[in-house]
Amino acid sequence: VIVMENVPGMVSLDGGRFIRDIYALFQQAGYRMRHMILCAAHYGVPQERWRLFFIGTILKGVEITFPEPTHFAPVRANFTGGRELTWLPYIQNGTRQPNLFGNVLKPFTTVKDAIGDLPVLAANEGAEEMDYDKPPVTEYQRQMRAGSAKVFNHIAGALSKQNLERAKHIPPGGSWRDIPHELLPKGMKRARRSDHTRRYGRIDPSGLSGTVLTKCDPHWGTFFHYDQDRALTVREAARIQSFPDRYRFYGSRVSQYEQVGNAVPPLLAKVLANHIKRTLLQA
Repeated sequence: VIVMENVPGMVSLDGGRFIRDIYALFQQAGYRMRHMILCAAHYGVPQERWRLFFIGTILKGVEITFPEPTHFAPVRANFTGGRELTWLPYIQNGTRQPNLFGNVLKPFTTVKDAIGDLPVLAANEGAEEMDYDKPPVTEYQRQMRAGSAKVFNHIAGALSKQNLERAKHIPPGGSWRDIPHELLPKGMKRARRSDHTRRYGRIDPSGLSGTVLTKCDPHWGTFFHYDQDRALTVREAARIQSFPDRYRFYGSRVSQYEQVGNAVPPLLAKVLANHIKRTLLQA
């Protein structure tokens, strides 16, 4: 069995040639293939992260399927394949509780559910190793803290004087549109209100995070903490990706953010692995 992951844009790349080539190459090697676009939030990860997955096998009599969502999430699939290749058309969210094929879905994990127990920091504060200063209050926090006696990689980077001033004007869930015009970066003063929708965003504690990238730079996305005037730390980004606290990142800060942002969320990887294991055992 093989599993591959990439961004949803690969579906439309070169008119779908990427998908056709993947199928052709693996079929030549004796594999049957299927692909689907999964959202990490549907599996308890506090992040709207859509990714294209391929599963292939050379085993006969094994049906290739994908794990069904366990959580409801207020997400949209605004990309090619958003209806044909996702679970969204099958999730019912009307007068009844959100459900999939009659199975009630759990509420999504919010950003605050994920990182609300981590030590408070100002910009340019923190340490590579520090103590917890409050107990976990959600199941997700308890899950992330299991097996860890310390908080690792919790350092808030320095912010320029201009960005600190901009941050003061942005409410939770807000963005660059909330910043007074005179404080905007020069290039964004000419932007339309519909442009750069996530830049200089402050994360919404009661919602999902956007996709965690390889750097938490407010200029490029929604990376201001919801009630602290600073950008997310490596540990907060890792929590949002569902890395347990016992997993410590090494290297420069730049490298640590890249390690977090390039990863498949461990909770989603675990769901996929367990699903494939069950499929093989039942074959």
